[in-house]
Amino acid sequence: MATEAPCYTVVFEDTTESPSTQELRASLEKGSDEDRLDTLRRIIVSTINGNPQPTLLMPIIQYIMPSKNKQLKKLLHFYWEVCPKYDENGKLKQEMILVVNAIRNDLQHPNEYIRGATLRFLQKISKDAELLEPLIPTCRSCLEHRHSYVRKNAVFAVYTIYREYEHLIPDAPELMQTFIAAESDATCKRNAFVFLAQCAMPKAVEWLISVYDQLTSLDELLQMSIIEVIRLDCKNDTTHRPRYIRCMFELLNSSSHAVKYEAATTLTTLTQNPAAVKADRLGSPGHPGAQSTGHILDGLIMDILQVLSSADMEVRRKAMSMVLSMTSSRNVEEVVLFLKKQLQRSQEREFEKAPEYRQLLIQSIHVLAVKFSEVAASVVHALMEFLGDSNNPSALDVVAFVREVVEKFPHLRPSICDKLTQTLTEIKSGKAFRGVLWILGEYVEGLSDIESTFQEIRKVLGEIPILASEQRLLDDAGGEEDKKEDKKVEGSGRPKVLADGTYATETAYTSAGSARLEAVKAASKPPLRVLKDVIPALILGGDFFTGAVLASTLTKLVLRFEDLTDDRPKANALRAESMLIMTSIIRVGQSKFVTVPIDEDSNERILNCIQTLSELQEKAIVHDIFLKDTKAAYSKMLVAQEAAEKKESESTQERVVQVDNLLTFRQFSKKSADDPIDYFEDLGKATGAAEVREDFISNLSRISQLTGFSDPIYAEAYVKMHGFDILLDVLLVNQTPNTLQNLCLDFATLGDLKLVSSTETGVIFGSILWEGPALAECCVILNDIHIDIMDYIKPAYCSETQFRSMWTEFEWENRVNVSTNMSDPRDYLKHVMKSTNMSCLTPEGAMSGDCDFLSANMYARSLFGEDALANLSIEKTEAGIVGHVRIRSKTQGIALSLGDRITMSQKDSKPSL
Repeated sequence: MATEAPCYTVVFEDTTESPSTQELRASLEKGSDEDRLDTLRRIIVSTINGNPQPTLLMPIIQYIMPSKNKQLKKLLHFYWEVCPKYDENGKLKQEMILVVNAIRNDLQHPNEYIRGATLRFLQKISKDAELLEPLIPTCRSCLEHRHSYVRKNAVFAVYTIYREYEHLIPDAPELMQTFIAAESDATCKRNAFVFLAQCAMPKAVEWLISVYDQLTSLDELLQMSIIEVIRLDCKNDTTHRPRYIRCMFELLNSSSHAVKYEAATTLTTLTQNPAAVKADRLGSPGHPGAQSTGHILDGLIMDILQVLSSADMEVRRKAMSMVLSMTSSRNVEEVVLFLKKQLQRSQEREFEKAPEYRQLLIQSIHVLAVKFSEVAASVVHALMEFLGDSNNPSALDVVAFVREVVEKFPHLRPSICDKLTQTLTEIKSGKAFRGVLWILGEYVEGLSDIESTFQEIRKVLGEIPILASEQRLLDDAGGEEDKKEDKKVEGSGRPKVLADGTYATETAYTSAGSARLEAVKAASKPPLRVLKDVIPALILGGDFFTGAVLASTLTKLVLRFEDLTDDRPKANALRAESMLIMTSIIRVGQSKFVTVPIDEDSNERILNCIQTLSELQEKAIVHDIFLKDTKAAYSKMLVAQEAAEKKESESTQERVVQVDNLLTFRQFSKKSADDPIDYFEDLGKATGAAEVREDFISNLSRISQLTGFSDPIYAEAYVKMHGFDILLDVLLVNQTPNTLQNLCLDFATLGDLKLVSSTETGVIFGSILWEGPALAECCVILNDIHIDIMDYIKPAYCSETQFRSMWTEFEWENRVNVSTNMSDPRDYLKHVMKSTNMSCLTPEGAMSGDCDFLSANMYARSLFGEDALANLSIEKTEAGIVGHVRIRSKTQGIALSLGDRITMSQKDSKPSL
């Protein structure tokens, strides 16, 4: 009974110039080696595609098989693999006797390459017992060949034959046991050991015990095979488990990272001893099961902290992420002490990326202090030493940390506020100044504390009024020169030609008054007037936002002082002084001593503060706004931020694995677990691939029609994004009564899809080609497939600090003007979020209430790790919603694509009911 021939693959065959059988025969007989190679290649392709051409078997045996050309011999092996070897009755063809004889000769060839290649060929025909049986003695003799290339291929040839037909080599295990004992080549030993592990496990274990003392000196590949054998043998009851454990400990010192990792993970399957778990973490740090080991790793966390000595910032971030996840109340003090020392060291000596490293340390201490309240008091004062850091991001991180600590830990407020007032003169950043002033205005509560805060603010302001002080400096610098007239100096050089063709002479004027004014501006000033080495500067430098924050802080302090004291004269004095400071800021902002005049918003804000202090007893509602509502708004923002972070973490965990599914880590499985290890199943559970549920309706929306219903071939494609891959499930329907020959489907890409590394809307186009009547070529052009950017964009979350940092860093911006018939700003925000797959970072509490103006920040991340930022600023007017959406990203493609998406969604939006 004839056996069914296996199907290997389908190879495109150009039949337009297909030679006849006679031409192929003539080329095999009389052609050169190059012609024979091309002819034999054609015959192989034809055989694979279902046209074996049996009449050419003898010419190939007669003319190709005797050739000494190595390429022909290699190609001939491919032909013997695919050609029909049996007749219609299922019996071996007579011609194959000649083939077997030629293969035997090649197995005895003096060239080791030909021998090795022929042994590898035997593995491909391992199911043909009649072909293999005469070759067994020759194959066995190759195990004793002088060259290791022949021996290692002979081992696997014996392995494949024994696996399929054990009766052909019944003594193969004993043969391999003798071979591995006498073998010196590492690769040959490894192949023989793999044979014993798969076919004779007791003999593999016996050899392993015999070389137990030499394991550390063996080759890396052989060590990996030994680890696999130990893992398999330990599934059964074995008496060698203690030896295996010691063996794994020794292999942890291997120079190979792969051996070290596999030994560490195998060690935890052999024993649950804490020392083994620690060794596993050292051998494979960053494993997702690190948090499942309880308190075993508490002592190891200090070893992981040593990784921070690396110069690579990415390595430092990974190590710090591990430390934060492993820190508990048992070791938090040690960790914080180490981080404080590292922070001090980064301040004492400068090195590459020191500001980034300092910022990472501050952020990590911030996380630990909020999570473990017992260390907050010990770190907050240490971190406040860095408020004067010249690196602006580090100082801002400290301010954010201090602001959160004083809100969450009320017992620390007096000491923190006292420390802040002492560091006012050391602050070099305008943003840090504003943050510190806000904290002082909200949390300084005692009478004596308010008075000391006023005293420190006077020091950083200098003499008040500011305008009179600056004018006096100008007058003192001028002296009697004010009475002199400005000198006029005629310019030298050739006359200048003006735009109208006339001539003119340049004249330069030097004003002594102007020179003195510049000297006064450049003179040393108190910190809140102008900061050295800071651009933009404060107050005199044009930073009137800081002046507005100062006015708000002074107002809060005065209001609180009024509530706490009965000393009216002192309270009135503080109120008058505060109003003088505010008036002074406005006046100097309108003078010639500032680089930029005061802006309208800051001016209005300061005037509101002055009005509040002047009408102190008349409007009690304003009193509550200053002293209660602002603090309540910050508390509400913290709660919303924590809720958003919690929601993000929960959604991340949900994507990884469902809560009711069992996820087993093989490193921490119990000794009684004897189930076979399925690496692919573990990987699927860990990545959540097994939990993907597809919606039928959403799948229908992804189907693209490629041809028309009247075309000879109807085609449609289902487009699916899977990670970085674009999968096309194409349906082709032959609408003609004829069978289409040599049909070819071609696709090409336009855009960034050819090398997918960025998010950009791309286009896939293509065609269908086939042979029509009389070998005429027919073609149907396919409709374009547009790959939607929304398949790459996923909603994400980041902190406000990270958003502002990325907003400043990203250089590509796309501004989209709002044009919609919607009437509610919040509905438009939801519409934009839905159409762009972006999440809203602005807390719901900040957008609540009845207001015609709405500003919100949105964030998303692509599958390629690109960040997409958006800011929505809209206002409800009588004509409808007006405003704009600003999109920023690191690359141009994502900014433009998101902008186009918003523009298209505005056209499709319907009026709200």
